[in-house]
Amino acid sequence: MAIPADPKALAAQARRTFLNVLLYGAPNALSAVEEGAKALASQAAPPDVLLRRRDAWADIQRQRAAWQRLLIEGLQRRAASVHEPTPSQPGGLSLRGAELSLVDDDTIEHEILTSRLALAAMDQASSEFTDLRSRLGALERRTDLASADVLRPHVVSRELVDAWRGAGLGIAAWRLLQPVLHDELGHLMVLAYHETNKWLIAHGVLPEIDLRPLIRRTRAAMPHSAPVPYGSTAPASPSPAVAGLAGGAAVQPGTMSRPGPLRQSAVGEETRMMTRASNLMRATEQAQAVLGRLNRLVGQQVPDFDVTTTFQASPKLAAAIAEAERDVAQRLRSTRPDSLQASAPALLDDLNERKQALKRATDSPVERATIEIVALLFQAILTEERLPPSVRVWFARLQMPVLRVAVGEPDFFATTDHPARKLIDRMGACVMGFDAATVGVMGDALEKEIKRVVQVVEAYPDTGRRVFQTVLVEFEKFLDHYFRNENEVSRKGVSLAQQVEQREILAIQYTIELRKMLNEVPVQDGVRDFLFQIWADVLAMTAVKSGAQSDTTKAMKRAAADLIWSASAKVSREERAEVIRRLPPLLKTLRDGMANAGVSTAKQDEHIQALNNSLAAAFTAKTAAIPTERLDELMLRLETLEELLPDTEVEIDEAMVLDLSGHETTGLEVVAEGGSMPSPAMVAWARSIQVGSWFKLDYRGRNEAVQLAWQGLRKQLSLFASPNGRCVLFQQHRLAAFLQAGLLVPAEEEALTVRATRDALAKLDADPSRLLS
Repeated sequence: MAIPADPKALAAQARRTFLNVLLYGAPNALSAVEEGAKALASQAAPPDVLLRRRDAWADIQRQRAAWQRLLIEGLQRRAASVHEPTPSQPGGLSLRGAELSLVDDDTIEHEILTSRLALAAMDQASSEFTDLRSRLGALERRTDLASADVLRPHVVSRELVDAWRGAGLGIAAWRLLQPVLHDELGHLMVLAYHETNKWLIAHGVLPEIDLRPLIRRTRAAMPHSAPVPYGSTAPASPSPAVAGLAGGAAVQPGTMSRPGPLRQSAVGEETRMMTRASNLMRATEQAQAVLGRLNRLVGQQVPDFDVTTTFQASPKLAAAIAEAERDVAQRLRSTRPDSLQASAPALLDDLNERKQALKRATDSPVERATIEIVALLFQAILTEERLPPSVRVWFARLQMPVLRVAVGEPDFFATTDHPARKLIDRMGACVMGFDAATVGVMGDALEKEIKRVVQVVEAYPDTGRRVFQTVLVEFEKFLDHYFRNENEVSRKGVSLAQQVEQREILAIQYTIELRKMLNEVPVQDGVRDFLFQIWADVLAMTAVKSGAQSDTTKAMKRAAADLIWSASAKVSREERAEVIRRLPPLLKTLRDGMANAGVSTAKQDEHIQALNNSLAAAFTAKTAAIPTERLDELMLRLETLEELLPDTEVEIDEAMVLDLSGHETTGLEVVAEGGSMPSPAMVAWARSIQVGSWFKLDYRGRNEAVQLAWQGLRKQLSLFASPNGRCVLFQQHRLAAFLQAGLLVPAEEEALTVRATRDALAKLDADPSRLLS
């Protein structure tokens, strides 16, 4: 890399860029914290916890302006002194002069909060921070940042916590809101690191960084060697905002639009994207808002309605529910599934009759209101047009079990995390993506599992939420098995995707073990590179196709040992003659292995030529020859290589694996480009998608419904399948890039029960008196 002119000035500008992004993003981040505190205060919780949450939210409302002002002042002070050398100091627990003194508990608590925030930020920003540290190290000719460098997460965290405390906000409130604070403030720091990296890349500072020398393989060694960063081969350039932010002193928040309005718009938009994410990413908060509105409306009509208290149904109502449950089962058992959709009005009439009968069985206003709300929820669910008729039967039979739980556990109405809600939502999400033309693809297995789940719930009427939680876990396990083994559309694609994952993991692990083996063996560098970058993948591919202990895999391992011996120093004429004798069959084996791994003929020729050069150099090398005993030991280790592989999981990410487009087959499309640079929020969303969820995918000129059928190790790979048999494989960051760009859009913006709650709320808004009628 050619270091740009005046690297110290460039490093100082990079730090100012970092601080200015923080300055401009701080108001949005702090606003998001307040919104998170509000959402937390509206969630169901024990009364004492709920009171503390509401107090914390009230405190933030009062003190957010002071917190923001103090934070901005602290960051501006940092920006003003960024050109000065940063002293290394341990922070709040430092020695003052030579005097030792006891540290009070408050100071220790302060340091703990700072450290935890820094760790949380590093969890989100580790790769961006590592890149930035490498680039600053190249500019400043040092191995690491100073301990008190403003770029370090704990320094920024200290400013955030100091401003919080200075504004009069307490440690207890911080601990109560810690998840929200870590999430939003961590996103802010990720944005700052990300934009500073973009700015440095645009100025020619380390556009490419090799962060994993032990396991990264050269892309040029394999087909499709140049991975395309989100559809572009050009180096990333900083946003217009950051280009302006980089020059000079800190800016005043609110005045960043000078000298041009584009800077404020661009940075403000990306900051909002990073700190508050998208509406879809905030779906949980929106759902909680719907539930909150419902509870407030019911509370106004029924003062005793309390979602934080558990109840026991009155004996008359319990008996009426049991009778209604038997009646529902009998009626639906005699209804042909294919005629159920056509008889929806009659079904709703039956639902209304049961509702009135249940209301007559109780005098309790709370129970009457609960009966009405559950009836409205199921009215909306059962009239959902995308529920296949055969499945609608089983959703209808859940009404009475859900009513029984709602009467005893009113928090069913207060949180989206109640297992009864989650079960209905998960089953609905899995089946509502099929339309009339593709519903036959669903198969009997999924319908039978939904039937089994409902029957188990009905069989244990007195276990409350526990039975719903149990069958929810069982349903999740079923989905994994179903898409792998029983779904005709996804089964082949899942098998191919698992082979891709297995190959990548083995290749990474083989590379690590080969490096360990050759750590102290005198072998030509060209041979080392070939073994680490090419032959590790050949071994992995052969092991996946033929088995780790197959004769073919053993032959590939022997070829590695022969290559190591051939490339070591040859000091006698006999040894040189033996190399010449062994070389033709060895080169043939190497070509066969590379061809099996998908290496093109032209690339094979390049690698063979490089190996010939290394072998020629070995003839004249003056280094010590490898002892026979050492070679025998290496061969033994190669033969038992699988036993040496670590049991720990290996994370697959963009920097480790080969370009996965080399794995594409007629049964598996691999997404290798496209989308937009994803924010951390989008990456988190990509990790949170559940198997069975439906999306609309716009890829290769086709826009169609696809269902998430499989996720690999740590969700680094995700396979989507369409009803017509198309299987598309994403790596995690590419998946996030498609979500970011709107090329992959959820088929449903809201869960089934949330949408049903909206419908119920609309009816209750129009006529609140129906709660007690």
